[in-house]
Amino acid sequence: MDAVYAAQRHIYDATRKYYLLGRDRLIDDLAPPSGGTVLEVGCGTARNLIVAARRWPQARFYGVDISEAMLATARVKVAKAGLSDRITLAQGDATAFDPQTLFGVAGFDQVFASYTLSMIPDWVGAIEQGARVLAPGGVLHIVDFGQQERMPRWWRGLLFAWLGRFHVTPRRELPVALRHVSREQGLSFGFETLLRGYAWAGTIRR
Repeated sequence: MDAVYAAQRHIYDATRKYYLLGRDRLIDDLAPPSGGTVLEVGCGTARNLIVAARRWPQARFYGVDISEAMLATARVKVAKAGLSDRITLAQGDATAFDPQTLFGVAGFDQVFASYTLSMIPDWVGAIEQGARVLAPGGVLHIVDFGQQERMPRWWRGLLFAWLGRFHVTPRRELPVALRHVSREQGLSFGFETLLRGYAWAGTIRR
C-alpha cells in the first residue's frame, strides 16, 4: 500500500470526492453517544475522520491504516484541522489490529469502513475484526462500490476496468459476508443498495 499511495496520497482527496459516493451519508448515520468512541478502519488521509469529528464534536475518533505513507499525510491533515486532541491514528492491519494496544480502547461505539473493503485482500477478515471490536450496542458501518446492477452495462464495464488499475475490486459477496459474520458472532445485520447499485451499504450491530 505504501508503494501504491506514495504519490497518490497528495491528490487522493481531491480526486476521490467525485466517485466515493455515500461516505458523508455514512458519517451522518454514526450518531455516537456523548463521550463515545468511533474507529475508522482504513482511514487513509483522515478525510472522513476530520469530517466526522466536526459533525460529532462530543465523541473521540480513532483511525487505523496499514499504509504509513497515508498516515503521514493523515497526521498533517489532522493537525492542520486542529483536531489532534480528538483524532488518534495508528498503523495496523485491518484484519488483526489490537485496539487496546494501539489506542488503549477495548471496544468502540461505532466502527466504519468507507471504500476500503474493495482494496483489502482478506476483506471478510476485516469485517470480522470490525465487528469483533464493537462495544456492547455498537454498530459497524460499511459503504463501498456495489455491482452497478441498475446501471448500464457499458458503465459497469468501464468502471470496473478503471478500478482494476488501482487494485480495487468491488465485493460481489458483501451481503453474504455480512450475514455470515453476523451469524458467527451472534449479531444482527442490515444491507441496502444506493444510487442504482453504484454503492452498497451494510451494518452489523452488537
